[in-house]
Amino acid sequence: MPATPIATVQRYYPKGQLKWLFVASIANKAAPTRSEINAGTDLSKQVAAYDGWSVSTSFVNTPDVNSRFTSKIVGAIEAEDSSLTMYLDPSGSDARTLMPQDTIGNIIRMDAGDIAGRKMDVFPIQVGSVSKPFEEDGAVTAVFSFAITDEPASNVTIPA
Repeated sequence: MPATPIATVQRYYPKGQLKWLFVASIANKAAPTRSEINAGTDLSKQVAAYDGWSVSTSFVNTPDVNSRFTSKIVGAIEAEDSSLTMYLDPSGSDARTLMPQDTIGNIIRMDAGDIAGRKMDVFPIQVGSVSKPFEEDGAVTAVFSFAITDEPASNVTIPA
């Protein structure tokens, strides 16, 4: 008997659906409440680019003197260096007032929009730096670099 095939998925393109939120306080990152999410700030329309926002695992060699094969075990989990590049306003009333350097909070990424029952990832963060690379021929932006301060909660169900 052949193996059972994985279920067919509805493929989607995240542009236009992707949501980035800054939420100052979440009691349980594995289960944010709707009121905690609503108390946050939707950054999506000001995000020009993003980098990182994923975790990786190292592997530890576990050699055995009775075998030529070196097996491995799962090791440490580490978050990538992560950033959001955000548009700036000439008045300074932009993400710089919300997330100055050293701000502690959470970044929520909703890949398929803020729709109950879909999935999101919650990243506990601290703002490490806010840099302003200047490009004469482009819109003015700032790069917000974040330290991921605790293991992110992945594939969390978005509450109603």
